[in-house]
Amino acid sequence: MATEPMAGTAAEAPAEVAATPSRKRWLRTILMFLVPALLVVGGAYYWFSSGGVVSTDNAQVKQDIVSVSAQVNGPVIQVAVKNGDRVKRGQLLFRIDPAPFRVALEQAEAQLAAARLQTTQLRTQAAGTGADITGARANLSIKRNALGRQSALLKQGFTTRSDYEDALNEVRSAETQLADAQARAANAQSAIAPGEQPSIAQAQAAVDKARLDLSRTEIRAPMDGTVANADRLQVGQMAVTGVGMLSVVRSQEAWVEANFKEKDVGRMVPGQKVKIEIDAYPGTDFHGHVLSVGAGTGSEFALLPAQNANGNWVKVTQRVPTRIAFDGNPGKPLIAGLSTTVTVYLDD
Repeated sequence: MATEPMAGTAAEAPAEVAATPSRKRWLRTILMFLVPALLVVGGAYYWFSSGGVVSTDNAQVKQDIVSVSAQVNGPVIQVAVKNGDRVKRGQLLFRIDPAPFRVALEQAEAQLAAARLQTTQLRTQAAGTGADITGARANLSIKRNALGRQSALLKQGFTTRSDYEDALNEVRSAETQLADAQARAANAQSAIAPGEQPSIAQAQAAVDKARLDLSRTEIRAPMDGTVANADRLQVGQMAVTGVGMLSVVRSQEAWVEANFKEKDVGRMVPGQKVKIEIDAYPGTDFHGHVLSVGAGTGSEFALLPAQNANGNWVKVTQRVPTRIAFDGNPGKPLIAGLSTTVTVYLDD
């Protein structure tokens, strides 16, 4: 009785063994056709979908950044802002000690007053020389009348030759005095230039320069934005002309600078839609459009452009900087230098 079940099991085993290779053959056949079909479908999808877009992760958020420096030298006596402060154009950032510049302004104003006084004196002298000429002419007229009388008396024999010659000498002396008065008047008039006196103009320019330097002791924001790098600005620090003391970032006008490969920009034109992914905000897509395509590759604007006219030239794929503008308000704080991934839709 124990041998009957064993006989049934032995009879079914060959059937299962025969079915297993059959299933494997069908599975192998299905995979042989399914895998290539999936590859063909995936390749076709990639071909039709990727041909209308180009993407790059060589892109960063950019903002206008102005390095604020002093235009006059001097120690800093007040710092009115700190990192992260929002400032308006014209708002005070820091102040330089104005005392030396006030003294310079007072000296310039004193020189201007002296130049004006000197001009007044010259004009007075010029007016006085006019009176001298009038007196010299009157004196000459008198002397000439006296000479005429002496000449008539000499012809009639009522005077001497000596008296006539004395009258003639007095006429010549009066003519010399008139010539001297006219020369002095000419010199006085030449010292007074038409219009504003050069000495006054020079002194006024010195006053304007001193007043401008005094106004420049108050350094104000050149635009609306956010203060950065202000932690290195301290009271007592010496401000030097041309050396940046802090920076102002115009955060309201951010854009993306994407560096696309040269083979990707051939079909790229301003206005095309762009998807922007910022690493700082994963899962959030920002929308924008192509604003402009660079007029030259990045290497052309490098400090030391590549020199390819040699025997060791190696072709390197060039990158073309492309400016991407955000559509509307991004709704997130945008920080200059953030890494982004940009996808441009070449087809509408």
